Amino acid sequence: MPFPIKTCVVCEDEFELRPGKPGFANRCPACSEPDAEEAKPTAGDYRTADAELNEARKKTMKEMLYRKEQ
Repeated sequence: MPFPIKTCVVCEDEFELRPGKPGFANRCPACSEPDAEEAKPTAGDYRTADAELNEARKKTMKEMLYRKEQ
């Protein structure tokens, strides 16, 4: 059973739609690759900023809980 031939919506080239092909079903493998790279988190990602805020919160909580009252 041959694989269906599809036309890429980006570059309009024809390609075989094979099972397990990464990316979108309506894009050829060459046009699907840049999308995978953009999904990686960057250094300025919100998770990095949250981690820094969480560290500051933990430090403040520790200081409040374990400070010596005079």
